[in-house]
Amino acid sequence: MLLDVQDLTVTFAGAGPPVTAVDRVSFQIAAGETLGLVGESGSGKSVTAFSILRLLQPPGRTTGGRVIFEGRDLLALSEREMREVRGAKISLIFQEPMTALNPVMRVGDQIAEALTVHGMAGRNDARLRAIELLEAVNITDPARRVRDYPHQLSGGMRQRVMIAIALACRPPLVIADEPTTALDVTIQAQVLELMRELKARFNLALLLITHDFGVIAEMADRVAVMYKGRLVEQGEVRQILRHPAHEYTRALLAAVPGMKGG
Repeated sequence: MLLDVQDLTVTFAGAGPPVTAVDRVSFQIAAGETLGLVGESGSGKSVTAFSILRLLQPPGRTTGGRVIFEGRDLLALSEREMREVRGAKISLIFQEPMTALNPVMRVGDQIAEALTVHGMAGRNDARLRAIELLEAVNITDPARRVRDYPHQLSGGMRQRVMIAIALACRPPLVIADEPTTALDVTIQAQVLELMRELKARFNLALLLITHDFGVIAEMADRVAVMYKGRLVEQGEVRQILRHPAHEYTRALLAAVPGMKGG
């Protein structure tokens, strides 16, 4: 098993009693598999992703559980060891590329940096790889586009750059946090198709976080349904689509055109 999340618990401290945002969540992802983590805003999906990568900001804190990746508990690693995992072993595609990309750095340099930081390429090789990666994510004229800044690209192209950065080190696991939310419907479809192609080409495992069951139906092998910090249902996508057991799953399905929700 590539990733085994066991009883993950995250709390947020405040003026009153701590609030449990993720409550004993457990799931597994095998190599090459896509797990869809689905739920409405505030259900704990992104908090789960950030806690796996140990990117939670205070007052959020992981207070229980284990995150076993390639046989090691990520929660027990030092910060230096964790930095070697982020990007090289597990990468994250953020929801909003305009805030995730550095606005004053050329996109080619941002892709190249992902390689040089992890010692996977020298500066010249990294530049060439940046062009290859832009080509891999279907950006036209990549040799010219590597010199562009993020504001010179459309929303869809910025998201493709984020995907190129995420894939730069060929990590076995990619976490995609609402990767198409900020895009219009046509561009959404193109980005999802691109992710499906790249997943097959590089044999990636994918944790796909979304509020949209339509995206899950199209992309995922299995689905885990999250509601108020807990997983209320998980299983094969086809099985859940046909026979949703939990009323919240049925409500999510009912919100997608063409899906009845049981």
